[in-house]
Amino acid sequence: MGAQLTENDKRSCYAAELTAKDVGRYVCLMGWVQKRRDLGGLIFCDLRDRSGIVQLAFDNETPSEVFDAAFGLRSEYSIMAKGRVRPRGEGAVNKNLATGEIEVAVDELKIFSTSETPPFEIVENSDVKPELRLKHRYLDLRRPDLTRNILNRSRIVKIARDFYDENGFIDIETPCLIKPTPEGARDYLVPSRVHPGKFYALPQSPQLYKQLLMLSGFDRYFQIARCFRDEDLRADRQPEFTQIDLEMSYVTENDVMELNEKFLVRLFHEFKGIDLETPFIRMTWREAMERFGSDKPDLRFGLELCDLSDLLTHTEFKMFAGAVAAGGSVRAINVKGAADKFSRKEIDSLTNFVKSYKAKGLAWLKNTGGEVSSSYAKFLSDDENAAIQARLGVEPGDVVFIVADKNKVVFDSLGALRCEVAKRLGLINPNEYKLLWVTEFPLLEYDEEDGRFYAMHHPFTMPMEEDLQYIESDPGRIRAKAYDIVINGTEAGGGSVRIHDAEIQSKMFDLLGMTHEEANEKFGFLLEAFKYGVPPHAGMAFGLDRLVMLILGLDDIRDVIAFPKVQNASELMSRCPSLPDPKALAELGIAVVAETEDDNI
Repeated sequence: MGAQLTENDKRSCYAAELTAKDVGRYVCLMGWVQKRRDLGGLIFCDLRDRSGIVQLAFDNETPSEVFDAAFGLRSEYSIMAKGRVRPRGEGAVNKNLATGEIEVAVDELKIFSTSETPPFEIVENSDVKPELRLKHRYLDLRRPDLTRNILNRSRIVKIARDFYDENGFIDIETPCLIKPTPEGARDYLVPSRVHPGKFYALPQSPQLYKQLLMLSGFDRYFQIARCFRDEDLRADRQPEFTQIDLEMSYVTENDVMELNEKFLVRLFHEFKGIDLETPFIRMTWREAMERFGSDKPDLRFGLELCDLSDLLTHTEFKMFAGAVAAGGSVRAINVKGAADKFSRKEIDSLTNFVKSYKAKGLAWLKNTGGEVSSSYAKFLSDDENAAIQARLGVEPGDVVFIVADKNKVVFDSLGALRCEVAKRLGLINPNEYKLLWVTEFPLLEYDEEDGRFYAMHHPFTMPMEEDLQYIESDPGRIRAKAYDIVINGTEAGGGSVRIHDAEIQSKMFDLLGMTHEEANEKFGFLLEAFKYGVPPHAGMAFGLDRLVMLILGLDDIRDVIAFPKVQNASELMSRCPSLPDPKALAELGIAVVAETEDDNI
């Protein structure tokens, strides 16, 4: 049976808080055994807690019962140690450890609980398979690097809370059981026991409630909000996630962007010691797509796209001419001085890479100085080849990559290719931060399969006033008063000015193919509220998990979430989702039907 904690056992500090200035101080520490070293008449033990590690020492001055107990210590035992801080012996200083100059001479030891041998070693930057670590996440979180991530996440949340509180925002919780409404991704549905056959949805965002809070008079709302979206996972996406969510009344998009620039300036200064320059770069959606092939461009390197379409309108090469004739384009990137870095095998791998973005192929040209080789030059006239090289500024040592297709395919494939090439060539400085606002997104996007428009962000975004004239005649031309904040090629947050006019909101629902009855069924409460004096309002949300990941320079969002899901949206530790109790299903009036082969047809 393990020892018990008494009223006299009070932790005096965390392990890594101790320094040489604490020599002579009597302390009480609690944590886990990292490892034990037995040198005969001398035993050392590393105690680890959330702050780090400190060395415990047991020697001939240690009480005999404590020394004997120290022999039994093993990794991951949960212990308490009391003793006096002293300098380490000559030659024993560990410069790689924050507490490397000191140790604690233990005179009292308690073992609260023992531990079996862990399935993996609790060390920093473990190379153990993620599946094993996630199955035992409670152990994984003891690793110093993950512990730091979670502590840093808490620091970032505090900075956010302090900033928005100081700027007049009111922290208000919105419901987690809401009315199912279409906002892009699938809803997670929750059946109601007291309303048989009816369902709540978990919120994809607090969007409608925060808009209603503006109507209610709380003109600056803020929340660390939990959100849920039933969508496929990626390295920077989870089915449940957290937003730094806010909304403001009587403001324009410039007000929202300027305020949140101040938040990011403060966050980077306090957390990273980096002073960001303001105002941030602003770039319209169209410019971002034309120059970088992406609405979240990474500005840490060049490799901008170049449009060659007008040079190839009348070419006899069908691959190029056909793309232009079909309303698409021919675009290229010139990788300066990298011709010798791309062999035919590497170019073939890049060709396969762009094909994953639905490109039919990748045309290329290499100018090695003494020789020019190309996959397309022989199909073009001398004038056309010269014009392409002139526009791209091709010089000896350059390599050119070209994609010809529908604009969406060209942008997606070349936008991804420029990032892939930058990674392969080491053009990206991981310690550099480039922030920008992308603005004036299209309000709608057309789905050819469904034959209808969908809201690019959500149905409550205000169109730009000068584009309202196109609502009836050319809705695809309408730009939105929307804005995303992009950090190093990743969308860290976004928002918009909201519609506050009931007539415009109704027209928006019409554009999305909703009948009056459908709109009233789904959003009648919002339209009803719009009868009672709606203030102009706007807002945005940062993806907290993604923001923390970016600031910490990590590649996987799971490393900043305590208990994340895996690719198929399950949690390996608790093994959820799982089958519910049949009695619970019966109370809900729900039956689970086994899938048959016919169900898969």
